[in-house]
Amino acid sequence: MTAITDLSAIKLAAAIRAREVSPVDAVEAALARIEERRELNAFMAVCTKRARSEAKAAEAAIMNGAPLGALHGIPFSVKDLTNTEGVATTQGSALFADTLPSSDAVAVARARAAGAILIGKTTTPEFGHKPFTEGPFFGRTLNPWSHAHSCGGSSGGAAVAVAAGMGPLALGSDGGGSIRIPAACCGVVGLKATLGAIPNLQAPDLFGANSYVGPMARDVADTRLMFEVLVGPDRRDPYGQVGALPHRVLGEAERPRIGFLLRCGNVLDPEVENSVLAAMKQAEALGMIVEPIELDLVSLEPHFLVLLRSLLLARLGGHAARSPEKLDPTLIATIEAGRAYSAADLCEAQFARTNCFSQIQDILSRFDLIASPTLSAPALPVGLDPLGRIAIAGRDAGTIRGAWYPYTFPFNLTGHPALSMPCGLSEGGLPIGLQLVGRWHEDGYLLAIAARLEAALGFTTRPPA
Repeated sequence: MTAITDLSAIKLAAAIRAREVSPVDAVEAALARIEERRELNAFMAVCTKRARSEAKAAEAAIMNGAPLGALHGIPFSVKDLTNTEGVATTQGSALFADTLPSSDAVAVARARAAGAILIGKTTTPEFGHKPFTEGPFFGRTLNPWSHAHSCGGSSGGAAVAVAAGMGPLALGSDGGGSIRIPAACCGVVGLKATLGAIPNLQAPDLFGANSYVGPMARDVADTRLMFEVLVGPDRRDPYGQVGALPHRVLGEAERPRIGFLLRCGNVLDPEVENSVLAAMKQAEALGMIVEPIELDLVSLEPHFLVLLRSLLLARLGGHAARSPEKLDPTLIATIEAGRAYSAADLCEAQFARTNCFSQIQDILSRFDLIASPTLSAPALPVGLDPLGRIAIAGRDAGTIRGAWYPYTFPFNLTGHPALSMPCGLSEGGLPIGLQLVGRWHEDGYLLAIAARLEAALGFTTRPPA
């Protein structure tokens, strides 16, 4: 059982096709690991009966010689913000404790159509409103590297599940860094694809969308495997109208140009700085061309907050007024802050979004991708106020979005694909993340560069058992 949970999705898929491992064994191994690591609190719900039934059907398909999908028999988890047919989707909130969607989200349906088996729903703060995976409805999800430090959020349960071997693949979602933040905190890989590349129909405003669903895994190859299953157009998504574009291939002798963004108006932890500088040295050793760039992303935080708070007010203001006792106090505070904004504020936030997009496009006209830290510091201690100020390297760094993850949320607004991958450990044994950002619809090219870097960096450390 332990050996199966340590397999990558690619190796597990090969073993299943070769009839060396049964889908039943794969599901039982994941269920056993979930039970063994219950203290991590990574799951809102575990689909034990259903997963076992689907595993038996998957095994029968193999024995009968039926066509097999790319993910046949592989257990995967889905963040509790994303709809799953017949399985509770609570949004991490007591308000929706009994909500059973009548259909799967597009990404879930595509994973299942490729043969993946839903093992359960992973934890998320209410409506993904903060970067710490904790809340009154389910408690706190623990970081497997250190219980004294946050696992990040809001796809914290997904990152923990993958890092701890509770299935090799997870589906997260990202509205401001919510895939990449916990990926960095937990030492795994997470991809926020190009806007619309993986259709997401749950957002109430599809035209102003800045929330994405995407894959999380322990390495780049598995992340790419899942991405290739999830990607594709859907006429219901205004940004998902485009079919297959010409695929940009990374040539063996190609020397990609990297615009390296070390700081973006923020305080940076020295250990993070050293790790990402070392990663860029590895990139240069591979023949990549690395040049520094300057970009102020911290100044975008007030505009991002206008968009976030206004959206939460519109969606949840009535619930907050009727049932405040059922909501996280930090969510209520975020909703109430939205009442201070005017329509002009909202328009100005959209203007700032457009300006940031133009800046990134200009940089990516000169470079093939942008590299940066994922976070300004490794995983933060648990118990911090997500609405308060934080210290980094002994200095007051500011409010949490502008201080801890100024590198992530801007790319939710611009729509560019962005990936976080581990590039080292702090002296305290906490993972450090490297973010790579590519051009629109060059997700595959971005993943290819990430795979090359991953091989050079050689990060294979896993959290303690």
